[in-house]
Amino acid sequence: MSEIVLREIARSDLETINAWRADKNLVDLLGSPFRYVGIEVDHRWFDAYLNARAHNVRLAICRKDSGQIIGVVYLLQIDWVNRSAEFSIQLGAHTELGMGFGGQATRMAIRHAFSDLNLRRVHLTVLSTNERAIALYKKVGFETEGCFRQALFKNGSYVDVISMAILSSDILDK
Repeated sequence: MSEIVLREIARSDLETINAWRADKNLVDLLGSPFRYVGIEVDHRWFDAYLNARAHNVRLAICRKDSGQIIGVVYLLQIDWVNRSAEFSIQLGAHTELGMGFGGQATRMAIRHAFSDLNLRRVHLTVLSTNERAIALYKKVGFETEGCFRQALFKNGSYVDVISMAILSSDILDK
């Protein structure tokens, strides 16, 4: 039984999301560089999302018992012709790490992509140094497709980026 629910992000989530963006330890796990982001920038980012909802799904990961947002999970750049999307996830609440919520949210988002949106392929990139995320993605069914060597500059050095994907047939046909 899932302890979380997914819902579309709301403007009221922006303060929390902005605080996660200011947490260098969290951002160090992601492909994007750390930068200071003002709340007004996040409001414009949210407005841009609302205008691009046809090709992006941005969901809040919330505790079922309290409704508290603990992370976000996204299906981005949805290509309706090729039926594919890019996946990303971020758990922002440090107290919720290691409790299985990332795996639950990933499975729920992938199920939504394949069963509701009729996508065929979901892909992602992950830092080669983020072993916990790689293990989670493999457990869910993502397969490694390649490596972009020294593709990102993080914390003073270049790191490899792993490309992974999952197909609807990998999980729906089983």
